[in-house]
Amino acid sequence: MTANAATRRRILIVDDDRALRHVLTELLKDAGHTVGQAADGPAALRRLYAGAFDIVLLDVGLPGMSGLDVLASARAMASPPIVVMMTADDTSETLLAAVRRQAFRYLRKPFPPSTIVEVIDDVIASAGSAAMSIEVVSARPEWVELVAPCVLEMADRIQSFVMQLETDLPEPVRESVAQAFRELLTNAIEWGGKLDPQRKVRISCVRAKRLLLYRIADPGVGFDIDKLRHAAISNPEDSPMAHTVVREQQGLRPGGLGLMMTRSLVDELIYNEARNEVMFLKYLE
Repeated sequence: MTANAATRRRILIVDDDRALRHVLTELLKDAGHTVGQAADGPAALRRLYAGAFDIVLLDVGLPGMSGLDVLASARAMASPPIVVMMTADDTSETLLAAVRRQAFRYLRKPFPPSTIVEVIDDVIASAGSAAMSIEVVSARPEWVELVAPCVLEMADRIQSFVMQLETDLPEPVRESVAQAFRELLTNAIEWGGKLDPQRKVRISCVRAKRLLLYRIADPGVGFDIDKLRHAAISNPEDSPMAHTVVREQQGLRPGGLGLMMTRSLVDELIYNEARNEVMFLKYLE
């Protein structure tokens, strides 16, 4: 699908794999984008300083200069590009370094080259949050803690990074954790944060030998679960979809099944007294 004038972007591909650069370049050109290339870090920075690029596809393992250093320099520019990291390095330390340096997304190699157009489309659709920073409070693999603005696009970015940390888990466990995490984080941003980018949500992810623990704290005053009329748990027995009317009136996304679904996906779901902080636990065999 060819990009229209409103979605065309200038994209710089930085990778020492010449064949991959060529394939990605042709795919993105066919999609209507303008594409440049660089084979190493210094060449990438020269191109970035010489002309404006909207998006950079950046390999981590570059010769002579780490892609993480290129990322830091690119994000320090007056008009920084959106940076998508590409790497075969699956260590959590590399991922968390990319998050700390404000990478927008993280792609693990190998990936099907044909998916790159979809990735770029997703980046363009979420570009409104690109200038918003994710604060990294803790970047230890066993304890990750992030603070982010309360906008829905952040939920995609944060979930993408956090789930990359759990790639060694069995797929059913990983999928259930991802669904529960996304639902609770989105609820915190919508209800506690009121979709206000000036408000912040705090996320902690703790990995122990036999369990995963996620904690999400929103800036709201909490809620009374008995008065949560937008949620499926509040439906009358004879009207299983009554909550959807309330959600439509309040301009909320379709859903409202979050608490019911989450309870079925995790082993323990625990709220604080005010119900503006929640923890969920998933036990590992």
